[in-house]
Amino acid sequence: MHIGNYLGAVRNWVDLLDDYDGFYCIVDLHAITVQYDPRDLEQRVLDLAVGLLASGLDPERCTLFVQSSVPEHTELQWLLGTVTPLGELQRMTQFKDKSRDAESVNAGLLTYPVLQAADILLYLGERVPVGEDQRQHLELTREIARRWNARFGQVFPEPQPLILPHGKRILGLDGATKMSKSQGNTIPLLAEPDELHSLVRTAVTDPARVRKDDPGNPHVCNVFALHGHFSSSAERDDIEILCQTAGIGCVDCKNRLADNLAETLAPVRERARELADRPERVRQILAAGTASARSVARETIAEVRQRMGLSTSPS
Repeated sequence: MHIGNYLGAVRNWVDLLDDYDGFYCIVDLHAITVQYDPRDLEQRVLDLAVGLLASGLDPERCTLFVQSSVPEHTELQWLLGTVTPLGELQRMTQFKDKSRDAESVNAGLLTYPVLQAADILLYLGERVPVGEDQRQHLELTREIARRWNARFGQVFPEPQPLILPHGKRILGLDGATKMSKSQGNTIPLLAEPDELHSLVRTAVTDPARVRKDDPGNPHVCNVFALHGHFSSSAERDDIEILCQTAGIGCVDCKNRLADNLAETLAPVRERARELADRPERVRQILAAGTASARSVARETIAEVRQRMGLSTSPS
């Protein structure tokens, strides 16, 4: 996890725990649509689970599990694929972006949105916490549910977006693109203070500010934007004035941000260390989540198979 994941999604999920019956899955099946090392995948799943739990996703108040441990996800993907138009998949922005420069495009990348729809509809999801970049995928999910219901009878709700209060796109260290591991512009959520300082030092600031004594424009500076998440309002006001009057340089501004990042995320790092030392406990939490998810998933699949005229699932 990086702080873009934390700010844009996970802390919002934590805020929803008391208001919704939430299902959160670690989407390892989605992860294998791009090049990866199979030897690392299990540890990456475990690391992500640690990050989610350390961030406050309480397994007593939601269902947390690994996607591939619930085979009904892929079964429903196939069944929903029979009512999904090929043209809709080819028009998906994410598919066009990821396939544009690829020498070869695998079918998984094309059908990724159908699996995403299955992730939601399998649990008869009514609300989906999304940012702006996922609106197109959610609209396709609604279209798939509508088509399937029209043909086989009403089973699936058409899920509505639950716009997150803090769900704005978090820019990466380059200040130009969304924080993303594939872009190499992230700040890891669990980075130690020294690493935070090292990474923040590389962040792009106001491109028009060349020297320390030049006045800056904090409103076009991504470092100042990150201060909005990790610094007090009083300190942000102070930095804004000092930046505009050349009273503070970019290096000092970055050091303040790194210090506040380290302090704010210290409890998360501490919880993560405790969890990482107890991997079996993390696996037990995921196993319990899997059992809970499968109890719902089996009922949905049984209903879907019956409506589609298929034999009863043997699982």
